[in-house]
Amino acid sequence: MNRTAVKLLRTLGILLAINVVAAATGWGSLALWYRLPVAEAAKVALCGTFALIGLATFIAQFTEHRRQWLAVFAAVFGALLVWWNTIDPPKDGNWSPSVARQVTGEIEGDILTLTSVRAFEWRDKSDFTAKWNTETYDLSELQTIDIFLSYWGVPQMAHFILSFGFSDGDYLAWSVEVRREIGGGFSPIADLFKINPLVILATEEEDVIGVRSNIRGEDVHIFRVHATPQTARNLLEEYVREANAIAETPRWYNSFSTNCTTVIYKMLSLAGEGIPFDWRIIVNGYLPEMMYDRGTVNTSVSISELRELGRIAPRALAVGLGPEFSNAIRKGVPVPD
Repeated sequence: MNRTAVKLLRTLGILLAINVVAAATGWGSLALWYRLPVAEAAKVALCGTFALIGLATFIAQFTEHRRQWLAVFAAVFGALLVWWNTIDPPKDGNWSPSVARQVTGEIEGDILTLTSVRAFEWRDKSDFTAKWNTETYDLSELQTIDIFLSYWGVPQMAHFILSFGFSDGDYLAWSVEVRREIGGGFSPIADLFKINPLVILATEEEDVIGVRSNIRGEDVHIFRVHATPQTARNLLEEYVREANAIAETPRWYNSFSTNCTTVIYKMLSLAGEGIPFDWRIIVNGYLPEMMYDRGTVNTSVSISELRELGRIAPRALAVGLGPEFSNAIRKGVPVPD
């Protein structure tokens, strides 16, 4: 190998090292800040020390001491990873009432029995009647899948809810959420660092969807999805398996890798209905465009018109959170081609 090639490889190696060190330093500093169980002064000191080691290693990549500093950083970062992997999600906690229970289910033949189906009666954000029911469903009567996206802020991100429709007019909605404790706040950055566990809820639509459209004032849209009854059954059964697994072994919520949309992507794959990865699965506010491009939803109208027809607020607010909620929010919404 000639001198030019050696020099090029060395330069590429240095560039790779400084990028890895920079990324590891940033992640490690935040992990220590959010998860170290020490007083704030000690936390500042430890985070600062780790950041300084990372900075020194970064600078050393432009000197003859680069390998020695890389070894030091690798040892320190390795110790951090060992500590990080000892942090397991709790099974018990002072959970917020709306996520106090994790649904579980049993399937015998065509009959699905779910324990802890949420059926809250909402009057205000803090005024509600908590109800957790045991319900049975006939899987042979499954007919439809509908997707709800609830926008609470920026258009790039939304909360994802999947709802299964039965021939008798009943609907069963599923929502993957953050299991926060009472008094806990929302922080997509903090939720990258093992702050809260994951919870899967099975609920009535006027609960999990209605609380967003009618109580919180979020911008909720419905999209009716092309799916066979067998596809619907496969996916619902996967939801049940996933819920049972989380009830047995809790899992951390992660704003990027384990959230309301990425979990359903995983379950679609396990249910035999996998789809190729698309960046809009992460930036899930654009899921309607992804579904439109794939022909999963009605394409006889434009995507902007489909979005507008699927906005449920006018119908939801007019009918209220009663037994006609599910029928009302679907009026005028195009079914798949």
